[in-house]
Amino acid sequence: MLKIENLHAEVGGAEILKGLSLEIGAGEIHAVMGPNGAGKSTLAYVLGGRDGYEVTQGSATYRAKDLLSIDPHERAAAGLFLGFQYPVEIPGVSNIQFLRAAVNAQRIARGDDELSAGDFLKLAREQAAALKMDAEMLKRAVNVGFSGGEKKRNEMVQMGIIDPTLAILDETDSGLDIDALRTVGEGVNTIMRKPDKGVLLITHYQRLLETVEPDYVHVLADGRIVKTGGPELAVTLEEEGYEAIAEAA
Repeated sequence: MLKIENLHAEVGGAEILKGLSLEIGAGEIHAVMGPNGAGKSTLAYVLGGRDGYEVTQGSATYRAKDLLSIDPHERAAAGLFLGFQYPVEIPGVSNIQFLRAAVNAQRIARGDDELSAGDFLKLAREQAAALKMDAEMLKRAVNVGFSGGEKKRNEMVQMGIIDPTLAILDETDSGLDIDALRTVGEGVNTIMRKPDKGVLLITHYQRLLETVEPDYVHVLADGRIVKTGGPELAVTLEEEGYEAIAEAA
């Protein structure tokens, strides 16, 4: 599904990714863990196509497409979803307006018919209920006045409505209390744990992985994957820290 080979990328002239290689197959959930400054968010932003992140070497192929050669909106239409560590606020634009425009833009790009207002509203309410979010929040401006947990829950509702094939989730657990963490984790499982989907889950801590159990855990240090293992590797990291694992590798 996603194949990254020898990826080098820089921000503001500083090299952050230094030869990263990673492959995600359909039906797989991969967790990437590592210390601050290792390049985790840079990896997410490069794959999402964020401005200011320059790829200097390597490749990223997604479902037989050269991901790095297409614009961000084309990546989204191809099925890629990027979840942010700090979801942005969009004053003056309601969740309903934003999501219906996003869904129908992707459907048009794929050659499908647009969803009617009624069909979209039904879908939005179903996804909000699944994530235990009050449907009235869909009428509010995107993330404006939302708590950290509400923003993350809202982002999972967005993901459920858009229904991507590959989700790249950058520290989705950041700022969540225990209940919100469990709800968001269960949302990831419900939406993305399917044979034709894949997940790249970026996190600092093992706690989210107790709900969203990954198939593989990768340790990212100094711009490279230095160790790969199963879910047990996350437990080892929690006990021993990143430095010990990186040195052993």
